[in-house]
Amino acid sequence: MPMLRSEFVKLDEIYIPTKRRNALEAEKIEELAESILEDGQKVPIQVRRDPKKQFIVVNGAHRIEAVKLLGEESIEAYIVREGNYTL
Repeated sequence: MPMLRSEFVKLDEIYIPTKRRNALEAEKIEELAESILEDGQKVPIQVRRDPKKQFIVVNGAHRIEAVKLLGEESIEAYIVREGNYTL
């Protein structure tokens, strides 16, 4: 498998499916926001390209919301192809 390179993706270009959005936990988002504020984002999220939307989150919905809470406009992400990601 080729080495993944991370890049920054604009938050408003990332779609979080309803099922994932409904599973978000406010307490976890706040804890992650604190951690990111203190130590930076340690692990890039994973997104995949979508013809209808620009990106769909594969892994990292809580991190997306934590970064939004901090007022950021982009997040570090791996852009993965179907079948090349872990959940």
